[in-house]
Amino acid sequence: MVQANLLDQVHGESEPSASHSRTNLSKIRGFDAPVAEESHELELSSTSPYVDSDLHSVDDSVKMWLRKIGRIPLLTAEQELVLARAAQGGCVDCKQVLIESNLRLVVSIAKKFLGRGLSMQDLIQEGNMGLIRAVEKFDADRGFRFSTYATWWIRQAISRAISDQGRTIRVPVHTLEAVNRLMRVANQLQQRFGREPTPQELADELGISEDKVHDFFRAITEPLSLETPIGESEDSTLAEFIVDGVAETPAEAALRSVLRRRIDEVLDALTDREREVILMRFGLLDGQPHTLEEVARSFQVTRERIRQIEQKSLKKLKHPSRSKHLQELID
Repeated sequence: MVQANLLDQVHGESEPSASHSRTNLSKIRGFDAPVAEESHELELSSTSPYVDSDLHSVDDSVKMWLRKIGRIPLLTAEQELVLARAAQGGCVDCKQVLIESNLRLVVSIAKKFLGRGLSMQDLIQEGNMGLIRAVEKFDADRGFRFSTYATWWIRQAISRAISDQGRTIRVPVHTLEAVNRLMRVANQLQQRFGREPTPQELADELGISEDKVHDFFRAITEPLSLETPIGESEDSTLAEFIVDGVAETPAEAALRSVLRRRIDEVLDALTDREREVILMRFGLLDGQPHTLEEVARSFQVTRERIRQIEQKSLKKLKHPSRSKHLQELID
């Protein structure tokens, strides 16, 4: 792997050049710091009582893979940031190191999906594709760790593979071309007639049977695989253009994680009771803000006492040394 060779050369001074697609890591500032000491063989320990049977079926190739990636050193936060910025500038080696250093993250996530129809090998393969996608899209200047961002992409890739298994509808290329022609003719006839054409009119115009027209319409309305390639170069998938009104984007998930961590750091200035009151009042525990009455019952005190604790806590949090940390995220 690139990782083993490159991290042996961690003494450098200059920033990577975006004009070079492959860069020796010894020239990247930031790699004079020690590599995080955590190198060991990964174990496939059970994560639920339902996956034991799946673990017995893991073949030797997967076990060899786990041993191999378990020996890859982890990156420090500083090294991760330097690599991510260099990768954005076009450094292929830096992308490779980012990928290899996070392969064990894929395994830790993949284990949680055992028993859902895909083998461990397939889960890892799908997760690795999500990891690669995360490296390609990660913005190092957003302020959150790469692993936080990558987790979303890895889980999405694995979940999609499980969801698509056994129910993917494959539409042949020639059928898609015929459907496109059908839609063009339908638009032309609609302009000519001032109304939507009937299936028979479409069939007459195209020189095909009415049954064939219905077949093409079914191809349009039946669900396609989310992995269906689209675009002239077919380098994107249908799923990338479907807006999910519920699921978070990776950037949103990562930002939420960073925001919560920053809030926790600020709340450390409070006493345990003050912290709990603020968490409950602003819905930071369960997403549901609680009334003074509800919090008072929880602490077995009066509403007025909770109000006093809240005001005192907010006064502490408004101190510039603490409020500026949250203001940075808002800005």
